[in-house]
Amino acid sequence: MERHRKHSVGGTTLHTCHPCRRAIPYRIYAVIHTCGIIALMYHHVHSLLTANNTLITCLLLLSDIVLAFMWATTTSLRLNPVHRTEYPEKYAAKPEDFPKLDVFICTADPYKEPPMMVVNTALSVMAYEYPSDKISVYVSDDGGSSLTLFALVEAAKFSKHWLPFCKKNNIQDRSPEVYFSSKSHTQSDEAENLKMMYKDMKSRVEHVVESGKVETAFITCDQFRGVFDLWTDKFTRHDHPTIIQVLQNSETDMDTTKKYIMPNLIYVSREKSKVSPHHFKAGALNTLLRVSGVMTNAPIILTLDCDMYSNDPATPVRALCYLTDLEIKTGLAYVQFPQKFQGISKNDIYAGAYKRLFEISMIGFDGLMGPNHVGTGCFFNRRAFYGAPSNLILPEIDELKPNRMVDKPINAQDVLALAHKVAGCIYEHNTNWGSKIGLRYGSLVEDYYTGYRLHCEGWRSVFCNPKRAAFCGDAPKSLIDVVSQQKRWAIGLLEVAFSRYSPITYGIKSMGLLMGLGYCQYACWAFWSLPHVVYGFLPQLALLYGVSVFPKSSDPWFWLYIVLFLGAYAQDLLDFVLEGGTYRGWWNDQRMWSIRGFSSHLFGFIEFTLQTLNLSTHGFNVTSKANDDEEQSKRYEKEMFEFGPSSTMFLPMTTTAIVNLLAFVWGLYGLFAWGEGLVLELMLASFAVVNCLPIYEAMVLRKDNGKLPKRICFVAVILTFVLIVSGYFFLK
Repeated sequence: MERHRKHSVGGTTLHTCHPCRRAIPYRIYAVIHTCGIIALMYHHVHSLLTANNTLITCLLLLSDIVLAFMWATTTSLRLNPVHRTEYPEKYAAKPEDFPKLDVFICTADPYKEPPMMVVNTALSVMAYEYPSDKISVYVSDDGGSSLTLFALVEAAKFSKHWLPFCKKNNIQDRSPEVYFSSKSHTQSDEAENLKMMYKDMKSRVEHVVESGKVETAFITCDQFRGVFDLWTDKFTRHDHPTIIQVLQNSETDMDTTKKYIMPNLIYVSREKSKVSPHHFKAGALNTLLRVSGVMTNAPIILTLDCDMYSNDPATPVRALCYLTDLEIKTGLAYVQFPQKFQGISKNDIYAGAYKRLFEISMIGFDGLMGPNHVGTGCFFNRRAFYGAPSNLILPEIDELKPNRMVDKPINAQDVLALAHKVAGCIYEHNTNWGSKIGLRYGSLVEDYYTGYRLHCEGWRSVFCNPKRAAFCGDAPKSLIDVVSQQKRWAIGLLEVAFSRYSPITYGIKSMGLLMGLGYCQYACWAFWSLPHVVYGFLPQLALLYGVSVFPKSSDPWFWLYIVLFLGAYAQDLLDFVLEGGTYRGWWNDQRMWSIRGFSSHLFGFIEFTLQTLNLSTHGFNVTSKANDDEEQSKRYEKEMFEFGPSSTMFLPMTTTAIVNLLAFVWGLYGLFAWGEGLVLELMLASFAVVNCLPIYEAMVLRKDNGKLPKRICFVAVILTFVLIVSGYFFLK
């Protein structure tokens, strides 16, 4: 565990680390809460031996075991949280001494991930405050779309105007879309001319996307005219040859002022075949790892999603404050920045900022072996992809060795030929790629799994969270997009939990108890569905029939439930607020945990089970980043839940809302009619009812297109009736 300390490079302090003050109170409370959990388990076992309805007691016991385990995984990350500060202004290397940087940007669908979004992300990193001849930007187009290539060709031309403008004027917003849409952008003639150029480029790209094809008249660069001929009638996104196109070359290309060297920009669409597995995003990134290894082989790699544009031009230097520290660099696999999102509603109704995932848990991990990898905004040490720190695993060809010095131009014929070869769909057959080398295969959440495996091998990582966000992206603005994304995560995490590398067994053995439990927190996400379902229905049905499943208020055990509930929620709230969150934001965050429990986690568990039984197949749906629905955006700004199209994932939460409302009304009546009622059951139902207010509004009061579909409401009412009738036989 790290204590307060400074790290110096050449006598200059580049970063510091210090523990959070709340660590000691949290450790004390962990002991108290653990004693409470042990007492609760004793109470359950005693009740099991004396209860008339053992099934009810067993369900409550099983639910509380899951809750206790999940609390333990969260607590493991609360025992030694740390904060770090880096000082990029003190990094004083000469331009020629900066290490090379390869940037990987991934996209897969030009309609869900608009090409102009990819363009802005690429331009924002090409314009880094970093020696341009040391930057190589690789864009992986896993959709194999000529529309994306066309957009990048246009971006390459615009970059020769944009980069010198940014560097000359010290512009901070280096995404053109962000800069020109802000009110603070420069009002000079040069800026206005650039704005017109950007609008013209955007218009051409959007026209091509709308028409669905790249017309010959739009291709103004003769050198790229031939590459678009590859998109023939036989070309499909699932079956096509490798396409690697150098759009900009740092050895030959200069900006329009002839003052600045331009960074490399390379378009890559790996070969696809319907008969060869492609391993989704992990496969695309491993292809970029090999292609870049052949062409530039930079020692540092930045991975980015196509919607996460750079928000701070000094970000690479911040990462270098850690990656060049001789004291830690040998065992440092990556520097992870948090994901930040623009356009989040005032109180973040969908908890789309994922504050717990991207910030609170990260500082806890950072006090152990370092944060988990979250898929984007991560600066990797290339060496980390080739075995443990003390055990280099050599790739199958010398050109892919992590420390090889590249001495040939990126557009040399033999270099391009080899790059095409390593991007082939059969290249990985009978190699270590995906198992011991590169990003790891075997899970839909390749980021979590890869970071986890690197930590198991002995690598460490660092969490870097500067005041100015390093990267910004777009968060989903409809509930169906949110829960669908979370369902995919839940399935991928279960794939890790039930693999031979499960954090519960292999992880704890390899990394130690606390780090292993920390990774279990995510791997077992889907298990949240069990206590949510049990506590969402069982006490409420009991309340309707006047059956007690919890101790009454006159029973001393009553206060144990109160203390454990309030203690857990108070600690959760404290975490959230101390890391810069708001009270309303926390309330929405905990509400979304309930919604996910009845949708993403529940359906993720069901789908994983079906896949395990070979009754379903893997799928990967790209989350839409296109926000074209103006009415939907207005509702989001007003913090109205957007249910949108009918989905079975809305059915359990809607049924829960109805059952809890009925139980709450009946429980209040009973409390006034008979005096001492079922207090804990009523408290739980009232808590659920307050959380379900947006659902009631969407069921009854709203008339817009974002309301709950009538079919879901109708089926939920029928299910409620079935549950109440079944409860009579179950509880009586």
